[in-house]
Amino acid sequence: MDPHVIEKAAVLIEAFPYIRSFRDKIVVVKYGGSTQPEEGGSPTVMADLVFMETVGMRPVVVHGGGKDISRRLEESGIASQWVNGLRVTDKASMQVVEDTLFGEVNRRIVDGLEILDGRARGMSAKDAGVMFVTRHFATVEEDGETKQVDIGYVGDVARIDPDPIRLACEEGMIPIISPIGLGPDGASYNVNADTAAGEIARALQAEKLVFLTDVNGIRQDPDDPNSQISTLHVNDVEALIGKGIASGGMIPKLRACERSVKGGVHKTHIIDGSVPHALLLEIFTREGIGTQIVQ
Repeated sequence: MDPHVIEKAAVLIEAFPYIRSFRDKIVVVKYGGSTQPEEGGSPTVMADLVFMETVGMRPVVVHGGGKDISRRLEESGIASQWVNGLRVTDKASMQVVEDTLFGEVNRRIVDGLEILDGRARGMSAKDAGVMFVTRHFATVEEDGETKQVDIGYVGDVARIDPDPIRLACEEGMIPIISPIGLGPDGASYNVNADTAAGEIARALQAEKLVFLTDVNGIRQDPDDPNSQISTLHVNDVEALIGKGIASGGMIPKLRACERSVKGGVHKTHIIDGSVPHALLLEIFTREGIGTQIVQ
């Protein structure tokens, strides 16, 4: 008997209790632009999502698309500007953001899943009535004073209606959600995709929230992949940020994990989306591959 065949059977047996325990459970996956195949991410993420739905889980995808947006803005002759890591978004920029996120990135993910015989439903969080926002004002230091700066159509999540997402899951679909919120003025607002994923997971009371990133998790030394923290308690998040161990784009992910866990999400994970079958390895094996943040 070929030992590789026996090994495959052993893998299935190891995965079985996880498959059983996660049946009918919602898992929210933040699929960042840097982890999508065209940006160097693993093409197996799509297969992982279809597998999860096929064995009875209910995956929900919230996607980003920052690099696509920057490219489209440049093609439109609009310069990208940033304040506190958030894109300054005037009316013309917001139209490009919406067209890119929903018309391009969302469609690309839906098509990728359907090629693998998955059933996916693309939705803008605004159009589906999922995400309502208030206008975000950035806090900056200028001439020794703290000021509030209007950066345009950038939103803070005010309320999530999880029912349209649940309905799609109950119909056997994988919801693919663009992080565009509806403002009180009826306009579209750009929302940080990490923050949106955390708030959606919290509203759904998801079993898990998984961030696909381009690093192997949280590290004690950001430059040393071997210093990965396998388990992080939610009360330690602020200390990591305060010490500078977590910085840049990792901060909104950690804050989303912290708020989600405190709001009822069972576990959150930050994993390397370039690893083949990263989702399956994190969810269906004892060891996992990234950092889990727990209560």
